[in-house]
Amino acid sequence: MSLFIKKSIQSLLAASAESDKSLKRTLGPTALVALGIGAIIGAGLFVRTAAAAGGNAGPAVTISFIIAAIGCALAGLCYAEFASMIPIAGSAYTYSYATMGEFIAWIIGWDLVLEYALGAATVAIGWSQYLNDLLNTFFGFTIPYEWSHSPFQSADGVHGIVNLPAILIIFLLTMLLIRGTAESAAVNNVIVFVKVAIVLLIIGFGWQFINPLNHTPYMIPENAGTVKLNTGVLHDYAATGNHGWFGVLRGASIVFFAFIGFDAVSTAAQEAKNPQKDMPLGILISLVICTALYILFSHVLTGISSYKEFLTQGSEASVSYAIRHHMPGFEWLAKLVTVAILAGFSSVILVMLMGQTRVFYTMSTDGLVPPIFSKLHPKHRTPYKSQWLFFVFVSVFAGFVPDSIVGDMVSIGTLFAFVLVCLGIFILRRTDPDINRPFKTPLYYIVCPLGALVCLGMIASEGWENWARLIVWLMIGFIIYFGYGIKHSKVRQGQDKGPLDPPNPKYVD
Repeated sequence: MSLFIKKSIQSLLAASAESDKSLKRTLGPTALVALGIGAIIGAGLFVRTAAAAGGNAGPAVTISFIIAAIGCALAGLCYAEFASMIPIAGSAYTYSYATMGEFIAWIIGWDLVLEYALGAATVAIGWSQYLNDLLNTFFGFTIPYEWSHSPFQSADGVHGIVNLPAILIIFLLTMLLIRGTAESAAVNNVIVFVKVAIVLLIIGFGWQFINPLNHTPYMIPENAGTVKLNTGVLHDYAATGNHGWFGVLRGASIVFFAFIGFDAVSTAAQEAKNPQKDMPLGILISLVICTALYILFSHVLTGISSYKEFLTQGSEASVSYAIRHHMPGFEWLAKLVTVAILAGFSSVILVMLMGQTRVFYTMSTDGLVPPIFSKLHPKHRTPYKSQWLFFVFVSVFAGFVPDSIVGDMVSIGTLFAFVLVCLGIFILRRTDPDINRPFKTPLYYIVCPLGALVCLGMIASEGWENWARLIVWLMIGFIIYFGYGIKHSKVRQGQDKGPLDPPNPKYVD
């Protein structure tokens, strides 16, 4: 039988109907927007902004954010159409199953583990680092290096053993998710309010400290010179080519990480009260709000400090550094920023963990992974066994692998998801033009190919090490699919048909 057997739209819609055996619909439009903001604003805003400005774009990192936002917006429009048309958990995996077939759906579902599970691990590692900063600021002590870093890291002759704070935050948020989506969303709403308030405070108070000389020239010039990094290495802007428009484009690929997360809203489609209306709003409004905040924030940050400082003494905890050294009288704000970063990172981990278990919940109901991943808690109706399994999986990466490795894998996994979603909308518009679409991607014949090309361009810029890891990861996925998934697929067994479905041959591509 064809590897590209498809799941019908009718069966997907039938599966989305709420019952005692399905996920509980508790999320309204406000919660979905907050979910998106909670997933987007985090490590990207507080860390990647300074990294892109210092090493590539300079003050023009604001333009880098606009370029990255355009790529995400193109994919976001496609996600919004899919989410309104197929309101079921699973995100890009589910969409690919309906448009490009089971094998492609398996690839993207397996690939989404890189985005959600390893994304949660990456942010948990960052959370651990800022927890130490918080403890040092308020209490004058830090967790010993060996118990807050992986075995592959060392400093001053001390080697890490395990990153215990990273595992701790994953454990606490896993417990919260098992309690239920409504409770998790309520906590997320509070966290989102706190960190957005802090971002607005930085923009508001920092605006008066902007030095116009720091924005002149706006792009890094070719004669920007050389700076000495904290590691002792010299960074020559001209030699590395990190200046002008090329630097802005390189900066866009870096700050793209800051937008990862808006698609996590689509994984909660089966838990939305009115998914056809609310899912597009949740995706697009959260993306617009975050883009505006990113542009204003980066404008203020690069106006307060010279971009060169973000490669030297201000390379770590860059936002707190800028406030302490260039905003006299606002040291209290630097302390609040550390708290906000911890809260922001927590909400990102929360959304990523939820997104991962929802993707595997759907794959499990389709028979492609074991039924343990769709086993719901008798009281809370959450996939609690799946959440415990992913707690162990994510903790292994967070506790024992450096963030430099897992972070790179997150980006390439996300970009693959975006490409397939853009192509899926284009395909479905041609093959099934009469399907009810509460939200339609405007100018799909331009938006879909352009979105796929922008994301493919970012993928092409990835280093060979990241490609090698991706290939190894996909090979493991192929072994699981051909060893288990293809034999237990409910679509192949004709068990997934909804009441409006035609005979099973309809599914065969």
